[in-house]
Amino acid sequence: MLVKLWIAGARPRTLPAAVVPVAVGGAVAAGSGEPAWWRLALALVVSLALQVGVNYANDYSDGIRGTDEVRVGPVRLVGSGLVSPKRVKAAALIAFGIAAVAGGVLAIVTTLWLVAVGIAAIAAAWFYTGGKNPYGYMGLGEVFVFVFFGVVATVGSTFVVVEELPSLTWLASIPVGCLACALLVINNLRDIPTDKEVGKRTLAVRLGDARTRSFYGALIALAGLFTVLAAVQRPAAVFGLFGVAAALPAWRVVRSGAVGRDLIAVLGLTGRAQLVFGATFAIGLVVGA
Repeated sequence: MLVKLWIAGARPRTLPAAVVPVAVGGAVAAGSGEPAWWRLALALVVSLALQVGVNYANDYSDGIRGTDEVRVGPVRLVGSGLVSPKRVKAAALIAFGIAAVAGGVLAIVTTLWLVAVGIAAIAAAWFYTGGKNPYGYMGLGEVFVFVFFGVVATVGSTFVVVEELPSLTWLASIPVGCLACALLVINNLRDIPTDKEVGKRTLAVRLGDARTRSFYGALIALAGLFTVLAAVQRPAAVFGLFGVAAALPAWRVVRSGAVGRDLIAVLGLTGRAQLVFGATFAIGLVVGA
């Protein structure tokens, strides 16, 4: 039972946001320089550990503030009283520590500038809902997700493998970031009523229900657009559109006006679409290399 709680607290439905950028960044590297593939495994450790760490950190910070006492989404360990805040905070710090160690190895074999990137990523993960003025409560969460689980994770994965920064990896990072943001948008759309009650001014709260739904659709559309632009350099990358199309069932549910628990399923649909996109886009990038 305890193991299941910790797994639930890690929010496995969000993990595609950590896997996809590494897969795509590695696929771009397949056509550049002389790849050191073992480094990609460490990049995946960094990305997954950061994702799990930010999930536990959010659980801890929201829990001690009391903003998770009424939820319709996945279980929160602290807010539900199932696990002590101290233990959840420790789990977050352990996850960040794992990311720091793996990232440190990559910095040693490539460039020490990655240490600064890693510090920025961990700080951003913690202060998303932590500290006195969490920026996630100001509507800036999507910026963090796009930058770190889109651009930084994708471009960084390419760099650690080939120590180059081809223009293609920057292009490829944009649809990755858009789909990662889509996960957060659904999460925040579902929580608009409860977030308003506790003064949590997420982007969804600021935009309102209707515009948040439109924003979700715009993210899917932008993912498709930049997939096509990436295909200008590697035509087979257009396979990624299969992944974008896989998000359409989720978009139809969002557009229908689904609320509350009905949006939990959309989170799963979006995560699966993200995985399909990562697989098809990465395969296309490799085939076209």
